[in-house]
Amino acid sequence: MHLDITWTCPCCGQKFFRLPLAYAFSEPDVWRAAPPEQRSRGVIGSDSCSFDGRHFIRGRIVIPVADTSDFVWGTWAEVSKESFARFGSLWDAKIREHEPPMPGILANDIQLYPTTLGLTCSIRMQNDGRRPHFTIEAQDHPLAQEQRSGITLERVTEIASKVYDHRK
Repeated sequence: MHLDITWTCPCCGQKFFRLPLAYAFSEPDVWRAAPPEQRSRGVIGSDSCSFDGRHFIRGRIVIPVADTSDFVWGTWAEVSKESFARFGSLWDAKIREHEPPMPGILANDIQLYPTTLGLTCSIRMQNDGRRPHFTIEAQDHPLAQEQRSGITLERVTEIASKVYDHRK
């Protein structure tokens, strides 16, 4: 997901012709922090992970962007064993948006905000194999405020300047 617009990174002055509208974590922080020899205590897939008796699912924190598409943080959330089983049983269902939300706890620390690791969230299933949406519950957290109120294109550029791999 990106916008085909020209922008200049305020950090390095480099000019880019695409502005990313999404960044994603490929695993929960606990998995990334584990030494490779300890990862045999779990299993990870593209959308779910179990490790040391803990269960995680992958989803999206969707943030509206003024006058354009949404911005997305792809993150993981820890869920109960029961919610994890329900998530797995519904994955191939075409219609699942009617499911009640599940409670979760963010499992990634998005470094551009005060700590996000451990924030409670509400997980809403999406239809037809799409990843669930995570709604941050901590009303005073900047990430929750952005999710509720939206952000500007300038904020998207600021985020890109801090996370975008300038070597590409």
